[in-house]
Amino acid sequence: MIQLLYQGQWLLFCVILVALLFSLSFHEFGHAWAAKRFGDDTAQRAGRLTLNPISHIDPMGLMMVVFVGFGYAKPVPTDPRRFTSRYAEMLVAAAGPAMNLLLAVITVNIFVQGLQFGWYSPYETLPQSMLFVARINLLLMVFNLLPIGALDGHYILPYFLPRQLSQRYRYYNERYGNLALLGLIALSFLGIPVLQTVWHISDVLLPLVVFV
Repeated sequence: MIQLLYQGQWLLFCVILVALLFSLSFHEFGHAWAAKRFGDDTAQRAGRLTLNPISHIDPMGLMMVVFVGFGYAKPVPTDPRRFTSRYAEMLVAAAGPAMNLLLAVITVNIFVQGLQFGWYSPYETLPQSMLFVARINLLLMVFNLLPIGALDGHYILPYFLPRQLSQRYRYYNERYGNLALLGLIALSFLGIPVLQTVWHISDVLLPLVVFV
């Protein structure tokens, strides 16, 4: 994303940066809201039940957003002992990607509707940023559903596995999951199209969430 500054596209850079910050904040807000819904107010007491990006942004994650075009926010704290449903852990984890899906659906449909009514050209800054927001939110959804490391998918997958396999998965992911995740990111920087594949999946999903 930093290359936009080199190209003199300061306005587009600022619009996309703000959009990314709010996308990450919506993701974390989804976790906090779902946790409160299922009886755990840990995130609320930590000041995370908010859409204010200042409460969610991690400095290193923000730097990655600027220089890599992809980053992360501070994880929302939860206390599973407070959950009132046996499925709460899965649903709380799924709430973050679900918020990203919701944002993608809203922004891409506004983008398409605007084109249909002739409100703007697809090459203007505003429609470009809306389309980018839709794509980045689908990317965040797909990436966070990967069942490795601390990503949301590792909370979801065990609910779909037989008990014994679920326990083995949890054990190995706890020990090696973060290393596997870092390995995937490292492979991407070494030229293996890991993140590019996630981008491609996101782009394949994009037409499927257009309803207008």
